[in-house]
Amino acid sequence: MADATTERLKHRLPVKKLFAASVGNALEWFDWTIYATFSIYFASEFFPKGNEALALINTFATYALAFFFRPLGGMLLGRFADIKGRKPAMILTIVLMAGGSVAIGLLPTFDQVGWLAPILLLLARVAQGLSLGGEVSNASAYLGEIAPPARRGRYSAFFYISTGSAVLIASILGFVLARTMSKADLTAYGWRIPFLLGGVLGIIGLWLRRSLAETEIFEEKKSTARRVERPLRTTLREHPRAVVQLVGFSMLSTLCYYTFFSALTSFAVKTRKADDVDVFLALSIATALFVALQYPMGVLSDRFGRKPQLLVWAAATAILIVPLSTLVRPGLPGLLVVFCVGLCLYTAMTSIAPAIMSELFPTELRGLGIGAWYNLTVALFGGTAPLVLTALSDAGLSTLFFWYVAAGAVIAFFVIRTLPETKGSDLR
Repeated sequence: MADATTERLKHRLPVKKLFAASVGNALEWFDWTIYATFSIYFASEFFPKGNEALALINTFATYALAFFFRPLGGMLLGRFADIKGRKPAMILTIVLMAGGSVAIGLLPTFDQVGWLAPILLLLARVAQGLSLGGEVSNASAYLGEIAPPARRGRYSAFFYISTGSAVLIASILGFVLARTMSKADLTAYGWRIPFLLGGVLGIIGLWLRRSLAETEIFEEKKSTARRVERPLRTTLREHPRAVVQLVGFSMLSTLCYYTFFSALTSFAVKTRKADDVDVFLALSIATALFVALQYPMGVLSDRFGRKPQLLVWAAATAILIVPLSTLVRPGLPGLLVVFCVGLCLYTAMTSIAPAIMSELFPTELRGLGIGAWYNLTVALFGGTAPLVLTALSDAGLSTLFFWYVAAGAVIAFFVIRTLPETKGSDLR
């Protein structure tokens, strides 16, 4: 009995530490989500008025372009984390992201400063792109490195518990503002409120992260990391299989994320003529389910394995994504089915994402390996998702986008089959 009690105490979750490690990613996704969500209101504020569709496309082009700075941020900040430590890297990323959020909330409009407005918007997004490129890899590495081998799935779940909570706040905020403010007021100034709130969340996150301790496994391997020459090339030369696997399942993961959390919002309102209040409400309910399922799915992966969970996610997405797209139309019931089914399936991946990625690379290359290749994949497939869906919708070909996601799911399924089962294993 005493041994069982000791075991429970030994493995008690360090909740404060887990949330501190995850809070930066929460802020990152809060900011990226509100950009996509509120773009329907502020697009015409930063680009010439008169062509609303073109202004929205330009806004999403800025969204996509900033994504291509994520790989650079992943390489620079990932290498910084491998050499200097996970903690200082995570503090730097949260400062960059919060600063960019406040800057967007205070930017002048096109009517006030002309083409300087979209240039300033792009610069703020570039800073956030660099930040997010380092945040995902470094927070994933931190969570993977502090977790006991038998509980790495549980620890990983906190990554998207905090992320999902932040996205839920963003969607609820959108719902509340859409209900309480007129479209004219939202366009004039209401869209600025979420960005300024992001600055407040950044201060809270910075305070939480200052108390974090560096991981033991990093301390043991930091001298090895400093001796690695040409680390990016080393990931390709010594770990090509891991790079291909990371790109393969990250492609589907990022398509799922940006489809359900970003692209579908404006698509439902602008193209399928759904009510914006219904869209925000459906997304809020589905996101609450998404958050609630993270920890149970993490537990399942520790018990039954990562690989079966990922295979079910990829197969189900391939089969269901196109039928679900037909339900994106006016009316709350159909929207609820789309968002709830899509996001509940997605938890099979998100609950264990830090564990899966951390288990692919050795400690001396973990920050850079995840940062470079994960973020390159996200830039190619995630950052372009809202732009691709908007452009196809304007051309009357929106269904092709969902077949595109289904094809990504098929590819991911076969890539996942090559993964080894890693539940309960030690990190390299």
